[in-house]
Amino acid sequence: MDYEPVIGLEVHAELQTRSKMFCACPVVDLTTAEPNTAVCEVCAAMPGTLPVINERAVDYALRVALALECQIRPVSVFARKNYFYPDLPKGYQISQYELPLAQHGRLWIRTSQGERAVRVRRVHLEEDTGKLTHVQKDGQAYSLVDLNRAGVPLLEIVSEPDMHSVEEVRAYATGLRQLLRYLGVNSGDMEKGVIRFEANVSVRPKGSDRLGTRVEIKNLNSFRALEESVAYEIQRQIAVLEAGGQVEQQTLGWDEARRRTVPQRSKEEAHDYRYFPEPDLPPLQVDEDWLARVRAELPELPHARYRRMRAQYGLSDYEADLLTAEKAVADYFEAVAARAQAQGVPVKTVVNWVTGELFALLNRHGRAADDIPVPAEHLADLLALLHKGALNKQAAQKVLAAMFTQGGTPEALMDALGLRQVSDAGQIQAWVDEVLAAHPAEVQKYLAGKESVLNWLFGQVMRRARGRANPQVVRQALKDALERRRAEP
Repeated sequence: MDYEPVIGLEVHAELQTRSKMFCACPVVDLTTAEPNTAVCEVCAAMPGTLPVINERAVDYALRVALALECQIRPVSVFARKNYFYPDLPKGYQISQYELPLAQHGRLWIRTSQGERAVRVRRVHLEEDTGKLTHVQKDGQAYSLVDLNRAGVPLLEIVSEPDMHSVEEVRAYATGLRQLLRYLGVNSGDMEKGVIRFEANVSVRPKGSDRLGTRVEIKNLNSFRALEESVAYEIQRQIAVLEAGGQVEQQTLGWDEARRRTVPQRSKEEAHDYRYFPEPDLPPLQVDEDWLARVRAELPELPHARYRRMRAQYGLSDYEADLLTAEKAVADYFEAVAARAQAQGVPVKTVVNWVTGELFALLNRHGRAADDIPVPAEHLADLLALLHKGALNKQAAQKVLAAMFTQGGTPEALMDALGLRQVSDAGQIQAWVDEVLAAHPAEVQKYLAGKESVLNWLFGQVMRRARGRANPQVVRQALKDALERRRAEP
């Protein structure tokens, strides 16, 4: 029997606010900050303290909800989610349940099967938990808690079970991360755990419209873990059904070492959390003026930018994906293209140099896409010099490398490095004559029919010119000089 996977994702994304969700404690980098230094009476749940909603966190949540085409509730309510969190001092989490901030949205994805939308069920705000570290010392086991993250604003984005392959899961997860980065609400740094995935997976006979028993895979913090765990679970469930068994509803973890899912506990339902309205927080009200302001501040979104840039610049699917994957790269490319095209440079040249030479330098030097040290106008001017023949490609690569590592304008570096291209016919003819005079045996081989020698002689001329000679002029002058010798009696 053929089976069809049915997959939904819950994504938890920390919001890049300066303070926590319900108090004024700063949001700090867990990888560098000393443990338990960003904690106050409110996030430590001291008696008599009251939470206050972080307006900026709501602003960021609205950005995401609008970008996902969600319906925004004018009134939403925070609730207490009662569940034992050893790393959340209150012993419950402030979240949203029955009346979330937004519902009924969608995210467009692209796969090998084309474009389609994955529905988004809900978007709601909550607070993050602290961080537990388990250690062994002197034969004893200890659990250490760091509350710096407790209370950090967290956005939960829940999809409908609309995905049916690992490829679609990856496309949705990467697309959502890209959107969050475009909106400036989340860094997307997976290693720091600022985005975490939970996958709900079931399988059913192909063609059936009934959902199978689902499991939830918790706390996946990398795309590889997400893909591998979903793929493993699909095959595990199919094997159970093929053997005549039944899939048990439960919560699973992903064992990186053994590359398999492992049971953690039986799956809770909503009633197990005993939600009830948070008595210390009033309902959150979002009026039309607030929504209009947030909507006006939205940037061009990734899916729309992909379509526009592909059409405007004649990009291939691959090129459009590369150039729009990061907002910083898309902005940089368009700035270079605008200035370069105004100087007569074909846009294809800009595409090739940004995705080729510039990306290679970023990789080589370990620089991020939003940390390009070459100003867009300098790269555009360099490509204009190349297009006009003031530089050849090899020299332009050297100038770009110098701009990348030491800064400076292309004109100044070109002259400082002695790389200005020589197109003077007389000078090039003199270099050609010198090379032919120095290598008479190779000249005779060419004249005897070994035309591959031409490339070797071309290299010698370029070496004599220290790479500054115009290659087209050199090649033509070399051919003409050799043919004159062929014609001699």
